[in-house]
Amino acid sequence: MFSGSAWILSFFMLSIATVGFASERKVNMNANWKFHRGCMANAEQPAFNDSQWKVIDLPHDWSVEAVPVQREGITLGPFSRLSIGGADTGQTVGGEGWYRKEFTLLPEDADKNLSLYFEGAYNQSEVWINGQKVCFTPYGYMPFRINITPFCKAPGTPNTVAVKVINEGLNSRWYAGSGIYRHVWLIKTAKVHLDEWDTFIDASKLEGKKAIVNIHTLVHNSALKEKSGKLHIRILSPTRAEVCSTIKEVAVQKDSSQPLSFALDVPKPMLWSVDTPNLYTAYLSVSTDGGETNTQERDEIAIPFGIRTIEFNAREGFLLNGKPLKLKGGCLHHDNGLLGAVAIDRAEERKVELMKANGFNAVRCAHNLPSEYFLQACDRLGLLVIDEVFDQWQQAKRPQDYHQYFDEWSEHDMATMVRRDRNHPSIILWSIGNEIAERADDPTGVDIAKKLIATIEQYDTTRFTTAGVNAFWDRRQFTWEKDSERAFRHLDVAGYNYQWTKYEEDHAGFPERVMYGSESVPKEAAQNWNLIDKHPYLIGDFVWTAVDYLGEAGLAHTLELAPGERSPQFMGWPWYNAWCGDIDFCGDKKPQSYYRDILWNRRDISLAVQPPVAEGKKEDINYWGWKNELLSWNWQGMEGQTMTVHVYSRSPKVRLYLNNRLIGEKATSADSYTASFEVGYEPGLLKAVNVKGKKETASAELRTAGSPASVRLTADRSEIRADKNDLSFVQIEVVDAEGNVVPDCSLPVEIKQSGAGRVLAAGNASADDMASFRSCNRKCSAEKQSRSFSRTQKQV
Repeated sequence: MFSGSAWILSFFMLSIATVGFASERKVNMNANWKFHRGCMANAEQPAFNDSQWKVIDLPHDWSVEAVPVQREGITLGPFSRLSIGGADTGQTVGGEGWYRKEFTLLPEDADKNLSLYFEGAYNQSEVWINGQKVCFTPYGYMPFRINITPFCKAPGTPNTVAVKVINEGLNSRWYAGSGIYRHVWLIKTAKVHLDEWDTFIDASKLEGKKAIVNIHTLVHNSALKEKSGKLHIRILSPTRAEVCSTIKEVAVQKDSSQPLSFALDVPKPMLWSVDTPNLYTAYLSVSTDGGETNTQERDEIAIPFGIRTIEFNAREGFLLNGKPLKLKGGCLHHDNGLLGAVAIDRAEERKVELMKANGFNAVRCAHNLPSEYFLQACDRLGLLVIDEVFDQWQQAKRPQDYHQYFDEWSEHDMATMVRRDRNHPSIILWSIGNEIAERADDPTGVDIAKKLIATIEQYDTTRFTTAGVNAFWDRRQFTWEKDSERAFRHLDVAGYNYQWTKYEEDHAGFPERVMYGSESVPKEAAQNWNLIDKHPYLIGDFVWTAVDYLGEAGLAHTLELAPGERSPQFMGWPWYNAWCGDIDFCGDKKPQSYYRDILWNRRDISLAVQPPVAEGKKEDINYWGWKNELLSWNWQGMEGQTMTVHVYSRSPKVRLYLNNRLIGEKATSADSYTASFEVGYEPGLLKAVNVKGKKETASAELRTAGSPASVRLTADRSEIRADKNDLSFVQIEVVDAEGNVVPDCSLPVEIKQSGAGRVLAAGNASADDMASFRSCNRKCSAEKQSRSFSRTQKQV
């Protein structure tokens, strides 16, 4: 965040003992786990003594916790110069971790079907129930469910679950986090039951004034005899009115599953879109005769869904409900900044809110499955999704990454993604990979793509497939012109990573190909968006990235270099943040985001200030970086020095005023929407104005703030639940006597709380201020202002 400000996250938590569970179908298992960081022999055994282990609640990520042994000059909080991942993982430390928990079933659960559902644990995870190994899963982003019925003890007797999670070696190109970082659930059903993953609601067909909703499901029978009963389906509208229903007799053989399909008409449907994200809910319940006990068994699931149509073609582009829509997209990693990888519901939702508030209508989940709650938030708030599953196939990007398991697990993992996520109306594309090494290898890569797409089509034929395809810097024997076709051959929609210069040339050769920028950089934003505005076959652009993320440290750095000095791709200690987001860790807009507002016609004019480069040096902007500019007119001690003021506007001409004196009038270039002025610094009011003919129209201004006078705290929400999954994000700003933020102060900030609340994390958003990360006692970082900024720019 900008100098003079800090950001904290707090929550109120009600701790609940979990010796027994109420008899609901899906029980949250997050509370009161025992945790040990490090290797431990026999920890899977029920008799193991874990009394000295730390008690924690899930979701949990040990890699953002302080390294257990702190060594001056070597470690700083969670960061270590000995980190195996280095810049990739932001100097954090993985390792091995153990989790243990006891749970006791209730008498009414005696004949239930029992499953443990882990939404995500990074990385290779092994699970034991009462000392018996019941599961191994290698991919840290993949949810997994375990039938634990045969391994559980009778009601009233404690059961022990033990989980080992390993995050060792070079296994990721970014910060992954370590541990059980998403929710865990206990699912209890009757012997005859339904399953959300085995239920698909296809609401993509409209006929006249009605929607035809096709529902496909499986009724499972785990009993040792045939069961018969009824399946009841009800659909409720966004206003909670029942719009249609049906009942069907069902008979299921012992220890088997019965597929059933229905077509229901919904009259006058309320369509789902990015502006009106209307959600229906389908309630499916199966009831069976209890037999000799003469009691009825029943199982019910509720699945939200949206009625909408999607289409892609080169003549009209992307159509949502029959209307063309350009994708204003951002790529997004899974972490939550100061929280690490933990998928707390409110933090997941806030990422979607931030993207929507800053003009994005689409997200590419890079490069793995997001959390369930993130997708639910996209459904509720109206953010389109490219759901992506792999960053590598058979060939490694890092020595211990997923390539070790790809041949054995990829089809299973692809199927899991589609089965889990296919009922989300926000998802429009399935991505089979990002910058895959063998993408154009024939037959290997071509055959893998074909196989993965065939797996998708087993479970969903209503959406389209894509991948992020990059230039052949890693395959020097290939050229884009001759060989890229093979990478796109089986895809419905072509994702171009940083290849906007190839759009028009490729369209000439492949006129039916639908294209988009699956990754782009901020400094090429205008070139990208001008082409997308111009051509219907270009459906959108996804900047790398929408929000800052941990790892790939310093990917977007900007340096002042002397002759002969070279800029690295990544930055070493103390950098830990990639720094390429439009939005920083604290949720604040960076100057590049104000510039994007101009491109997307969300703002009429903005301006930012670039200080002079040191004598004898030149500014070097890394490919993913942005100019060293600030939304600030506070430059005490630099009076008279020449500042470069960049004015961003689509207006043909702009004027710049300093303290009501006209500095000049310039035309904005058509390819960058920028006019730059050289201005000698003096405190006061800096104002940029659009000029249309002889008339001045919209304006934006920066004003020199006064001395620090007070601290202002602003919470994003004033009331939250007593629940770890609810949070309040509180911004701390140092302001002058008139309430203006002071961006260049360097005052200590100490954060304390009282009452039932807890400060969960705090810090500024600086990419290389490790000491501020999760710290409640840190100075405002005036010395970091060349990289840490945020200011609400006044637009008149």
